Amino acid sequence: MKCEWVQQNILLYVYDELADDARYELEQHVGRCAKCAEELEFGREFHARLGASFPVQEPSANLLAGSRMKLHESLEQTRQNAFWRHLVLEPAVWLRQIRLAPALAAAIFMVGFAGGIATTYKVVSGGGPTAENNHPSSTVSEASLPVESLVSGIRSVSQQPGSDQVTIKYDTVSAQQAQGSLNDQRIQQLLVFAARNNYNPGVRMDSVDLLAQRSDDANVREALSYALRYDANPGVRFKALEALKAYVKTDVRVRDSLLAALLNDANPGVRTEALHSLQAVGADSSVRAVLQKLARKDDSRYIRSQARAELAQLPEIY
Repeated sequence: MKCEWVQQNILLYVYDELADDARYELEQHVGRCAKCAEELEFGREFHARLGASFPVQEPSANLLAGSRMKLHESLEQTRQNAFWRHLVLEPAVWLRQIRLAPALAAAIFMVGFAGGIATTYKVVSGGGPTAENNHPSSTVSEASLPVESLVSGIRSVSQQPGSDQVTIKYDTVSAQQAQGSLNDQRIQQLLVFAARNNYNPGVRMDSVDLLAQRSDDANVREALSYALRYDANPGVRFKALEALKAYVKTDVRVRDSLLAALLNDANPGVRTEALHSLQAVGADSSVRAVLQKLARKDDSRYIRSQARAELAQLPEIY
């Protein structure tokens, strides 16, 4: 890890905004690098002084979780679209770059020429395209990790019966296929991509169903929470809720997602399941406040009566 990266992320570390793996790497580097350790101490001192001089009210966990999810969604969409938008919509930019860089143009010409010779040799020597190679689908090796910005969509998701092996067909310029264990980071990345971005609700449903088997992972729970909050298909939202409800006691972000579903979801089945799932944490102040609101004026008579019943079982606060 380079000092430059550490120094750029020290304030994120101080404000507890780094992911766990990044925090660990930064701490290991600081333990070895005196210069970065000094920067970290300065960052902590700055944070302490700023907090003492300008105390800031902490945002609610619900607002924070929702903001992070929307930011993550925006960053993903930016990465997916940036490459092709730059290539297709701004041809003058790269044409001008080539015109102003004759060495680059010559290099591109030579690479293309060499590629043509190599292809010709392969065909002549008997290694030409087979029927399988001509098929628009190909299998990605386990060592390769698909670049999310080049994945245009997920075609299908399936699990081999009796195993944790998952097969995912996804599109780039042509259809490709990835196969591996549910524990494989590459497979999980594609499943998260499918759950968030695929136009096919059946694929999103299958992806959420498979991600549910790894809901003990915080990153997977974040993807499931996103599906619960924002997916247009109620079946996908219900699947995500089923996977998340076991963590309502231990993960405040899951609790916030269930509260958001209870308050805002358009599907009565999803709202009812969210209400039942929150029974285990009914004494929580945020849950109690939502139940009180629902008991007073929710549009659903069933939700109102269930919220009142839940409140009646909670201990009084004096």
